Amino acid sequence: MLDRARKALENCYCPYSRFRVAAVLEDGDGMLHTGVNIENGSYGLTMCAERVALFKALSRGKRQFTGLMVYSPDGNPLPCGACRQVLAEFCKGGMPVYAAGEDSMEKFTLKDLLPHAFSMKNT
Repeated sequence: MLDRARKALENCYCPYSRFRVAAVLEDGDGMLHTGVNIENGSYGLTMCAERVALFKALSRGKRQFTGLMVYSPDGNPLPCGACRQVLAEFCKGGMPVYAAGEDSMEKFTLKDLLPHAFSMKNT
């Protein structure tokens, strides 16, 4: 997954932050879905790599996910709050999430990153 994330990094569009991020989401069939961050001059319209990968997978009909790798050579690539919540909608709390930089990698579960996610139980 890390090699795939490194390769995808070249497709980032981040002229404002200059913080490149790539994500690779593995589905239940072992297929890897990549995403990169895509910024916009109106910052609220920026899309994070994690959501790009997830939305690509969902648009391909995938609904089961087994792991996520988030990579950046530019700093700590932990998913933002919006990404954590969107991931929580479609992924199990025990799914591993790897955050990798050039010389480091941390492993979390989705539940570690968002212990009190909104869900259908809250509605």
